[in-house]
Amino acid sequence: MKELQEKEVMNINDPTYLVYLYTPLCGTCKVGGKMLEVVEEMLPSIPFYKINLNFSPRLAKQWKVESVPCYILLSGNDIVNMEYTFQSVSHLYDTIKQKAAL
Repeated sequence: MKELQEKEVMNINDPTYLVYLYTPLCGTCKVGGKMLEVVEEMLPSIPFYKINLNFSPRLAKQWKVESVPCYILLSGNDIVNMEYTFQSVSHLYDTIKQKAAL
């Protein structure tokens, strides 16, 4: 997963992509990040990015992020899916694959 700064997120040109939002001191975020790394390997056609929400207040407000960890699946600038509960790798895989229409 490539780490981005807030301004870089606005310049993503991929048609469909996932942005993982986390904070470094969040233990649940560490687990969620590892789960998404597994899913990323299973879905190589979707680019995965991550961003430290501590340094991205505008994105948090724009996307109405309520807590971390959180992933947002986007198609262009449109939010396709936003999820805070990372139940399992298989749940993440199935949900992301379905919502990305792969």
